[in-house]
Amino acid sequence: MIASPEPAPSPVRSSREAGVETPATVPTVEVTAILGAGREAVILHKGERYRLRVTANDKLILTK
Repeated sequence: MIASPEPAPSPVRSSREAGVETPATVPTVEVTAILGAGREAVILHKGERYRLRVTANDKLILTK
């Protein structure tokens, strides 16, 4: 039996808390930096308002 070589390290870092992988070049922001102690915030993008909120199930939802 021939052993397979070890895979090359990925240029991706893992976020253990979220369980997702993001490229190392993508900025990572704690949600508390956006929401503070609250459960929602308004985000402006190209003059449009979006609402980011934490649901009752502790998930994030972004709506226009």
